[in-house]
Amino acid sequence: MERSLISTLAHVDHPIAAPLSDGSVRTLLDRALPRGDERVLDLGCAEAAWLVRALAGRPGLRADGVDLSESALAKGRAAADAAGLGDRLALHTGDATAFEVPQLYDLVLCVGATHAFGGLLPALEAARGHLAPGGSVLVGDGFWEREPGPGTLAAGFEADEYTDLATTVERVSAAGWTPVYGHVSTLEEWDAYEWSWTGSLSRWALDHPEHPDAAEALGIARTHRDEWLRGYRGTLGFVTLQVRATAS
Repeated sequence: MERSLISTLAHVDHPIAAPLSDGSVRTLLDRALPRGDERVLDLGCAEAAWLVRALAGRPGLRADGVDLSESALAKGRAAADAAGLGDRLALHTGDATAFEVPQLYDLVLCVGATHAFGGLLPALEAARGHLAPGGSVLVGDGFWEREPGPGTLAAGFEADEYTDLATTVERVSAAGWTPVYGHVSTLEEWDAYEWSWTGSLSRWALDHPEHPDAAEALGIARTHRDEWLRGYRGTLGFVTLQVRATAS
């Protein structure tokens, strides 16, 4: 199965592609968009779920998103149009690492997409190039809640892939950023995300037994569920930081 199709199917019931509840997303956006007339960019926006939420209730907001998946962007456009927000949202098909536009943004988002840039710090550096003076970045990435054990490593993670939360924040600060807010995903948020991910994909496979990808989808969901429950549950954390460039 294509990775983009897996992601689309797995996020039907949890459109935010990260372990964050609707309430947490709302709080983060309220903190990051105090005026309501900001210009926002999402690097690696997928189906533009963050942008659609940001635009709702903020009639002065304008937003751009960029992603490689045209199918995901098409869903984002449809969702925005259905909510009457499409005239304030521009979605671009392309590589977020090479995205170039003349305008700068009050808020740059990169939540759960830092891997496209090679990690947290490169993602922040890319966001810096799009940021207007006084603007902020909302970035979400993993960290180790505890030392990864054999089960976590067997799930495909590397021991040095992440650091603990304190070291993660220290590295962000050392790279020239000041955290002004943050949210650490709870175990409840993680569980809701993983059950939704594996459950949505499994339900699609069970509802479409004649589809040539059905058996593979069930296998992918089963493997993912085992890697989560036997591997990284309670070990892999997720932090979403709102940061501003530190004055020199």
